[in-house]
Amino acid sequence: MPKHIFVTGGVVSSLGKGIASASIAKILEAKGLKVAIQKLDPYLNVDPGNMSPYQHGEVYVTDDGAETDLDLGHYERYTHSTYGRENSLTSGQIYYKVIMKERRGDYLGGTVQVVPHVTDAIKEGIREVYRNKRCDVVITEIGGTVGDIESLPFLEAIRQFRHEVGRENSLFIHLTLVPYIKAAGELKTKPTQHSVGTLREIGIQPDILLCRTEKRIDKPMKAKIALFCNVEPEAVIEARDVSSIYEVPLAFKEQGIDKVICRKLKIEYKAGSLHAWQKDVVDIALRPRFSVKVAVVGEYIELQDAYKSIYESLRHGGIANDSQVIIKRINSEKLESARALNQLKGVAGILVPGGSGGCGIEGKFRVIQHAREKKIPFFGICLGMQCAVIEFARNVLDMKGANSTEFNKKTPFPVISLLEEQEKMKDAGGAMRLGAYPCEVKKDTGAHKAYKTEQISERHRHRYEFNNEYRERFQKAGMKFSGVSPNGKLVEIVELDHHPWFIACQFHPEFKSKPDRAHPLFRDFIASALEYQKANFPKSALKPVPVAPDTLEKVIAHE
Repeated sequence: MPKHIFVTGGVVSSLGKGIASASIAKILEAKGLKVAIQKLDPYLNVDPGNMSPYQHGEVYVTDDGAETDLDLGHYERYTHSTYGRENSLTSGQIYYKVIMKERRGDYLGGTVQVVPHVTDAIKEGIREVYRNKRCDVVITEIGGTVGDIESLPFLEAIRQFRHEVGRENSLFIHLTLVPYIKAAGELKTKPTQHSVGTLREIGIQPDILLCRTEKRIDKPMKAKIALFCNVEPEAVIEARDVSSIYEVPLAFKEQGIDKVICRKLKIEYKAGSLHAWQKDVVDIALRPRFSVKVAVVGEYIELQDAYKSIYESLRHGGIANDSQVIIKRINSEKLESARALNQLKGVAGILVPGGSGGCGIEGKFRVIQHAREKKIPFFGICLGMQCAVIEFARNVLDMKGANSTEFNKKTPFPVISLLEEQEKMKDAGGAMRLGAYPCEVKKDTGAHKAYKTEQISERHRHRYEFNNEYRERFQKAGMKFSGVSPNGKLVEIVELDHHPWFIACQFHPEFKSKPDRAHPLFRDFIASALEYQKANFPKSALKPVPVAPDTLEKVIAHE
């Protein structure tokens, strides 16, 4: 049986439990341990697939087609592991399983209750992570904030779990807030005390406290927190704001969190070096040689988490090119007039990400036309690829009114449409291509230059496809279909002749990019943007600006 670490959060949401969990996994993985991470979410949706980005942010997709919380993206980016359905569990899934068992009569006519039936189902979900594979440590992140009524069954389940496996096999880590009150010039520990008190009322005593803070927590304050929260002083870990989220594993390790974890879980301590992570990721992220500005044009642009993996993958492409990536976020609805294109001034690359519906769609067509005609490096993803196809049909092939049947069912040129078998499906997610699918990449193309192989696998999340009735016309006009499904029926990658870098893909490459191993398409997109910037802008534009890498898009958005 593996060792178990449970991560909870208190005081307020959005403290960074996902990054904290991923960072701890990174530290333990460096010791040669096999680590798995799981997210338990308390909402009643079965998964976030049908949730608005404004409610949930990005929907992260795994190889096996699970639609999950964006924290699974952090887990995969920080570690060498690949995750799936068993690593994401929601209240909706738990209650659905319990109700189905009750309907089948599995409970033999007994009264079905939260304790023990729901909590037993949660514990079973935790065990599912390591049922059929070797695992040394399982890190389970509990979504929500301690004190939320919907989180109580999960907290009760992990309390029972410790009782069953013992203290030497389980560890509770609580992420809390130590706010800085500017008027008083002081850090305050009372919110942390109250949060830990709430946990203790439930029956959970934290073993380690991660204290989110703007300012340094000195030894006397750590001793105070330890005393009032009944933890060891060395188990009070400062989680101070950093310039790059990829610094967090280094900050935790420097404070000895791995020593505390190994001691409490009776794991043989091995130092485990993060030197490569520091050298190849953090040092470049903080002190890059170059700087390049790219635009991300989408409909949910004001929401930070809607394109989380896109932003991180752009940064990975920057790290691979020793460059800071300044991200200019532009709402596509504001680009529907020709005058609005002045928002692209100073941009060396344009990316149009995935999305759904027709909101701001004409603005996307316009910005893609601008990138195509002005020879600006362009990267289209999912809907971004479909928009690139539609724009090409309208403005190069002279197919007036060309569109996707998603936006106009009566379009005279349905260059993007549902496949015949998809049209028969009624469930919102039933017609989707979800998860990893193989793709064959043609030689002598930009895609092959990036991947350096003819066989790839990428993750999908979409319904609509390129309409093969128009394939020959597109090819004759200069659009290459450089990636197709093994049977040749589905177009996966398109690109243009006589353009420095114009590639669009139907899949989501951002779900497979890591800071120390940038996705090939993001790496080459940023490389091309740097070349464009060198050729078209002053040398001063290449100099990094003194802004923290992980706040760039917020700053640029308000230029």
